[in-house]
Amino acid sequence: CVNEASRAGLTGVEAGGKFPKNSDELIPKLEKEKLELCSGWYGANLLINTPKEEFSKMQGQLKLFKACKSPCMVFAEITNSIQGDQNTPLSKRPILSKDDWDKLISRINEISKMMEDANMPLAYHHHMGTVIESESDTRRLMESTIDKVKLLIDTGHMLFAQGNSINLVNDFSEKLIHVHCKDIRKDVLIKSLKNDSTFRKAFLDGAFTVPGDGCIDYKPFLKSLKDKDYSGWLVVEAEQDPIKANPFVYAKIGYNYLSKTSKECGFEIIN
Repeated sequence: CVNEASRAGLTGVEAGGKFPKNSDELIPKLEKEKLELCSGWYGANLLINTPKEEFSKMQGQLKLFKACKSPCMVFAEITNSIQGDQNTPLSKRPILSKDDWDKLISRINEISKMMEDANMPLAYHHHMGTVIESESDTRRLMESTIDKVKLLIDTGHMLFAQGNSINLVNDFSEKLIHVHCKDIRKDVLIKSLKNDSTFRKAFLDGAFTVPGDGCIDYKPFLKSLKDKDYSGWLVVEAEQDPIKANPFVYAKIGYNYLSKTSKECGFEIIN
């Protein structure tokens, strides 16, 4: 995986579920391929666990990320999430009550301070099938939380949720620290929404693809990032069935398109 990522042109990767959990194992593999660890997913249950309990649960990953000098940790609240549920359609995703909103905001504020003190910023990932899915969910979370709660924008998830990533860039640039560039196959998305698919079925059917292979024009998005002086990672990403979409081939497509388009929009790509 990391060898193909390097050969595709990428300079970093996010931690995958099958990556070594020990830095003594992972760092040599990354260094061999001249790759950095640019982040990775952490699914939290703050509606169940206290911030102290959740912070304790993330210590292994936190230690790994710090050793690998990751710039942030991708963070999402997954209590009652249906993102991996093979039977529950996206229309049945969890919706927060006012009390749960208040609890989640308070607890994210608290754990973000703990993570900041540990030099590992929290980059909140809005995600299909979770309590923070839509543009309005993301906006409410960003407006209600302290400055230490940072934002990750995922272009694919936001379009799937019928939201606008550029609006979030323009309104929350001071919180934005990480970007997932995921594209959408419009015909599959329309079908998935019409049929009220599960999230798992939607991406196995091919709703997501890499930048340059879908319906998103990245120039306006990248120009908005440039206008707001964004400096950070642009992650080529797409949940796809590897039998249908060879990961190495698609990594190259995404890298080539995104690096070319980023440069056209005025960015300097650091290799």
